[in-house]
Amino acid sequence: MVFRPRVCSLLGVSFEEVSEMYEVSHLGHVFQLLPEKAIYIERLQSLLIADVHLGKSETFQALGVPIPNQVNQQTLERLRSLCVKFNPKTLIILGDLFHSRRGLVDEVLEGWSNFCQETSSHIQLIVGNHDRHLISMLKHCEIECHSTPVQVQNLLLSHEPSPQATSLNICGHVHPCFRIRSKLDTLRLPCFYFDSMQRTLTLPSFGEFTGGHEVSLEPGAIAYVIADNAVIPFGSR
Repeated sequence: MVFRPRVCSLLGVSFEEVSEMYEVSHLGHVFQLLPEKAIYIERLQSLLIADVHLGKSETFQALGVPIPNQVNQQTLERLRSLCVKFNPKTLIILGDLFHSRRGLVDEVLEGWSNFCQETSSHIQLIVGNHDRHLISMLKHCEIECHSTPVQVQNLLLSHEPSPQATSLNICGHVHPCFRIRSKLDTLRLPCFYFDSMQRTLTLPSFGEFTGGHEVSLEPGAIAYVIADNAVIPFGSR
């Protein structure tokens, strides 16, 4: 628990006030925001993640940059643990499961195939910008692919943000993170970003080796910051 005490100090809340999971209710759904950078929707029996970027380290290796291969294993192990814990009927990936064609080496494909064989969840992928050039290869990866956003009841699931007038848009792509500052300290941490004005809920990137885009708190927005194994809301509620 390296970051949680610092975040609590910066936010002015006690250590006991924060929780490992944060529930958000909206449009008749309860969204469990998990510190593992995923959302579980019990009503739909669905686990949502975004921006996994398997094979990114291999992509960099192909360009001569030494990045350890354990990145993919750590990402898949975290996903495996979530599937065991929640046993979701459906695992929905909001884009960018793989990073690039260059990163689709045998080790990466084998790791994904092993995960698919171990889980009983039906896996759906809403194709992201990194996946679009890989669609022909994804057909062999034991997943159902969607090239356009998917409407599930009053939720629109997409890779890139696509605000709607009557639905909540749950998306990825942005890799949101939030900077918390005080006079003596500063932290930049991944977050879930809920914008009530735009009706969007953006997931942090699930992959271990991904960058982040710093977001600011607009009116009606909340950043649910992930600090160690806790989710802490920051903004207007």
